[in-house]
Amino acid sequence: MISFMTNNGAISAMNILRATVGGRDESEARVSTGYRVATASDNSAYWSIATTMRSDNKMLSAVEDALSLGAAIIDAGSAGMSAAVDTLSEFKALLVLAREPGVDRNKVNIQMTALKDQLKNITQASTFSAENLLWRTSAADDGPRELVGSFQRNADGTVSITDLVYDIDGDAGTSNVNYLIDDVGGDRGILTGSGFATELGTAKTWVLFNGKTSPAYDEMAVDRTTSDSDIEDMIKVVDAMSERAVDVASTLGALDTRLSLQHDFVKDLKDSIAYGVGRMVDADMNEESTRLKALQTKESLGMEALAIANSSVNAYLALL
Repeated sequence: MISFMTNNGAISAMNILRATVGGRDESEARVSTGYRVATASDNSAYWSIATTMRSDNKMLSAVEDALSLGAAIIDAGSAGMSAAVDTLSEFKALLVLAREPGVDRNKVNIQMTALKDQLKNITQASTFSAENLLWRTSAADDGPRELVGSFQRNADGTVSITDLVYDIDGDAGTSNVNYLIDDVGGDRGILTGSGFATELGTAKTWVLFNGKTSPAYDEMAVDRTTSDSDIEDMIKVVDAMSERAVDVASTLGALDTRLSLQHDFVKDLKDSIAYGVGRMVDADMNEESTRLKALQTKESLGMEALAIANSSVNAYLALL
């Protein structure tokens, strides 16, 4: 049926062309953004999940930075404690030398004083971002050191942070101490604490040196009047201090390894989340580019079909 009032062929061609143009616009949007699901209107479920996971990935990036900072703090403490172990070994060797008959103990004591100063420098320099794991300067330093370890989203949708804990306090007045120097009470420091001499039962309460506000324990020093028994007691105490320093260095090393492993895991987890989100919402660029070319061709054909439909009545107008 030919109608001058209603061109059914043109209407049909226009509907097909409109659908083709809509598909082309959708495909162009996917190609330009790279997303198959770019907004909630594309797929509300996938968009919601992807948005939440992207937020989680940003938090994991913050955790990764926190782990790097924590590792740097632990590295500084571990390096300082390792250097202290070496210095204590030299100090112990000097005490053994001082025990030998005929040795000028005053000169040995000069070297011992230099090593004490070196240990103080090591302790004070083992700082990163105002954090020092070897030096107790106030009561505010007490309490376990909590380092950010991971972030997790719970089944109920809430989030929580998991910490890696280093119990730095130890037990004051015993050999179970973790600071090198305690400038507050003395007894929480390996070098300044009385616990080693007490546990060994030495005649005097030997410490390498006293903290700034700690009790006046017997500081290690030798001269011509120092008895052999006192030197032997000093050697025992320094050896015990050295063993404790080795233990603390091992603990810090193990914590550093754990931080490194956790850092690598967080990086892998971020990649896994990014990959999973991508599979949900990313556009297949090969598919979309091919589809776009096809729709552009279809659009051109639709324009021609519409032109033909609009001109179909012209042959009948020529009969008038």
